[in-house]
Amino acid sequence: MSDNPFNILGKESTPINQGEAVSNVDKNSELNEQIKSLINSADLFLFMKGTPDMPMCGFSANTIAMLNSVGKPYKTFNILEDMDIREGLKAYSNWPTYPQLYYKGELVGGNDIITEMFQSGQLQEVLK
Repeated sequence: MSDNPFNILGKESTPINQGEAVSNVDKNSELNEQIKSLINSADLFLFMKGTPDMPMCGFSANTIAMLNSVGKPYKTFNILEDMDIREGLKAYSNWPTYPQLYYKGELVGGNDIITEMFQSGQLQEVLK
């Protein structure tokens, strides 16, 4: 393992980015509908700080590294660019922190849960 706590993969090479940042939200719809629409726009959806190409916190960078390592395409939304969604998602998911990963519309969890799942091989198994 690396001495860097955010280098969960334990190596210096970076897997190919499988993520696509989404920024278009229909502001004419109700907030929970906006959130639901984002989540349902991909099987694997991550609300994060920053984008897959430029994560803005270590936990988001860590989660991106794990998702890229799994090799499945995913979409992301930068919660730093939309305070309504940032705050509304906390109530929607009943989860207070970011990043938040959703798989097929269901909340998987945050960085700590994703890391545990990745290290045990459960994340890779679920996403097969």
